[in-house]
Amino acid sequence: MQIDLLERISTLAQTPLLLVACDYDGTLAEIVVNPAKAFCNQAAVAALKGIGEIPWTTNAIVSGRAMSDLLRFVGPDGAAVLVGSHGAEWQREGTLLASSQRKLLNQVAEAVAKIAAEDPGLSFELKPAGVALHVRGASRPVAAAAISRAIDCCGSIAGVRVQHGSDVVEFMVVEANKGDAVKLARHRAGATAVLFIGDDLTDEDVFRTLGPLDLAVRVGPGPTAAKHRIGGVVNVAEVLETLGSLRRNWVKKRCITALERCAILSDQRTVAVVSPGATISWLCLPRIDSAALFASLVGGDSAGFFTIEPAPGFDSSKQPSIQYDGATFLLVTEWPGLRVTDYLDCSEGRAYQRAGRVDLVRVIEGKAPARIRFAPRLDYGRVATRLTVRAEGLEIEGSNDPIVLRSPGVVWTIRDDGGHQTAEATVDPASGPIVLELRYGAASLKPALLPEQTVRTKCKAFWSGWAGALVLPPKYSAMVERGALVLKALTYGPTGAIAAAATTSLPEQLGGVRNWDYRYCWPRDGAMAAAALVRLGNTGHAMKFLDWVLEVVDRCESPDRLHPIYTVAGGHLAPEAELGHLTGFAGSLPVRIGNAAANQVQLDVFGPITNLVALLAERGLPIAPDQWRLVRAMVRAVETRWAEPDHGIWEMRAERRHHVHSKVMCWHTVDRALVVEQVVYGTQNPVWIALRAAIREDVIERGWNVKLGAYTGAYGYDYVDAAVLSIGLTGFMSADDARWAATVDLVRSKLSAGPTVRRYLEGDGLPGEEGGMHVCTGWMIEALLSVGRAAEARELLENFAAAMSGPGILTEQFDPREKIPVGNLAQAYSHLAFINAVIALQSVSHEMVAAEGTKP
Repeated sequence: MQIDLLERISTLAQTPLLLVACDYDGTLAEIVVNPAKAFCNQAAVAALKGIGEIPWTTNAIVSGRAMSDLLRFVGPDGAAVLVGSHGAEWQREGTLLASSQRKLLNQVAEAVAKIAAEDPGLSFELKPAGVALHVRGASRPVAAAAISRAIDCCGSIAGVRVQHGSDVVEFMVVEANKGDAVKLARHRAGATAVLFIGDDLTDEDVFRTLGPLDLAVRVGPGPTAAKHRIGGVVNVAEVLETLGSLRRNWVKKRCITALERCAILSDQRTVAVVSPGATISWLCLPRIDSAALFASLVGGDSAGFFTIEPAPGFDSSKQPSIQYDGATFLLVTEWPGLRVTDYLDCSEGRAYQRAGRVDLVRVIEGKAPARIRFAPRLDYGRVATRLTVRAEGLEIEGSNDPIVLRSPGVVWTIRDDGGHQTAEATVDPASGPIVLELRYGAASLKPALLPEQTVRTKCKAFWSGWAGALVLPPKYSAMVERGALVLKALTYGPTGAIAAAATTSLPEQLGGVRNWDYRYCWPRDGAMAAAALVRLGNTGHAMKFLDWVLEVVDRCESPDRLHPIYTVAGGHLAPEAELGHLTGFAGSLPVRIGNAAANQVQLDVFGPITNLVALLAERGLPIAPDQWRLVRAMVRAVETRWAEPDHGIWEMRAERRHHVHSKVMCWHTVDRALVVEQVVYGTQNPVWIALRAAIREDVIERGWNVKLGAYTGAYGYDYVDAAVLSIGLTGFMSADDARWAATVDLVRSKLSAGPTVRRYLEGDGLPGEEGGMHVCTGWMIEALLSVGRAAEARELLENFAAAMSGPGILTEQFDPREKIPVGNLAQAYSHLAFINAVIALQSVSHEMVAAEGTKP
């Protein structure tokens, strides 16, 4: 193999998301006279299949062959993506021709068949979207004449596209070429680089589309746009085998933080992420949606970290244990002979005080020496961060607010690290605990007023006392309790707003671009989180959250102008921006701050807010006049805008649609408002009753998809969307309605992916794909229970529970192929979905027991 080609393959092997695509004839199989006997080269196909088994790698075969031929030669599992007829046929999608195209295909087939019959060396092949004239078996004069006559006869017909290949000419009745097919395959895979190998003239369409990071390889002679050339099919196998070997080695060495082993700390004003090995890898100060001081989670070491680990000489192959100290957010990381306890100080009412003073406490205990590395990086590392050694610790320079690290007795070494500085020290806790206190908003390095043990005890009581008042289900009680604690940890104490997650830009596909900032409050998500806590007996957070919502609504020009997202303080978000200097989690770029969805229209937001008030009313809590005013405002918003299209719950960055879920949640708003009115006043507004009926009639008539026999994502669209499960979970449709059962069946069959459920498979304008969404898994569990499929629901819940390994902090999604958690960490949706699913299962179990008791 040429040295320059080997170098390009080596570079390609290290791209975050790789697509490897090949032509078939002349690339994976030798060219033969009889196309029906073009059997594949076993070594080449085996190498391509092996590449497809490597994480973050997609393999594809893109051929002019009909799909039926490809399936006969390589089988349905020959590649993850099988494309035939130059891009007109996709294995899982088939080929859809209009009636006019079918007539055209028959006309061309008849003409080409007549020409092929003139000489035994000629043959024709009818494909789903075209007709091929093969001339390989004919003499050159006969071949040239046949091609010329065929082009004269068919090439001038409107709607027919001529494709020239090696000893073949093809007449297509659809606009398709391999270049566009590879572009689409690349988009769907989210590939950051592509290798394409081909030998044919039609493969030049692909070569011309490839960019500087891609690799184009031509097989055999002939003019080409490819920069590299190999001799034949045997060499194709060599290239694929070499790439596969290099790719496997790179993946094996790829250092990716295990999100399932990450934990969080909270003081109800900000949240820290602790990566495995007692590393503070994410911490925004002073609020959860402020700029980060430590951001190595999404930017590597240059973005800042704070690590405590065994000193050099310790056997690093031993994984430390990571667990919380009971029902708290005091985290204990422990190696043999060394123990680190981390927490954010939430004592003395700090959780409800204005953000501005934050204390991170780290306690080192044991008999083994420890190494400390303290690398703060102001504003995600955009501001040069310098350190000054003081008598009792370190002072961080460059910040508008004072920041110090109190570390009495620790001897620091300061080293320059680019434009920043990092402090390192080795300590021996054998003679007593070593306490480190990172103080944000304070310049003092004097001892705290209270001993660390006293502060720790108060913080433990803060969390465990709250958790102890919850009404937990008997099954999965520890997981439900941890989920409830996470929802409390995401609650911004000063206002009651509940953040969607603790992080930004943890990717929904490793190496991809689906990276979003979730450190803000979506009124919809926050209401759903507060409702889950109400179901566990906690109403305080719901009350405070509703106060926050009311303040936000009062600042709106009108209730129907409620934005989808706000800061936890109730303000508008700054424009979405990208942090171009950060490397991203596992190379997933860009790293974003802010969220452009704040300016979308999401008409489902009013339903969860109203439902939360209704839940409180049904539990006998007094509904204040302001809360009733909020309910009326939500109904007014629905009256004004329910008939409009919107961007929907999933925030697709596409045109507005009439989303079924949004319409159902508008119905839900009015339905639950009537419940509140009935409970509080004993009446029901007839205007609201009529509005509820009108919305329901609209959804029933326009949301039903006749072709699929179920409710789909939006009016007039065929894509399946897990959010339509709201039609049964809200009571919009009764559990015994056949349309509800059909919808559950369709979502289950189309969107289930291993132990999880995807949101949708619709193209949303973004490259790549995402994992299954935990909230959708929770909805499916509830839906299955509602239609009497309890065994399926229990199995799915067990799979859901298995995702809560380690410290039990859920991400947004689960990648069913790589079997890893993906998406932002400490996701409110995920934890509230688990809570609701467990409660639903418990309710069904009680009903079954009650039913058994009534039998004679």
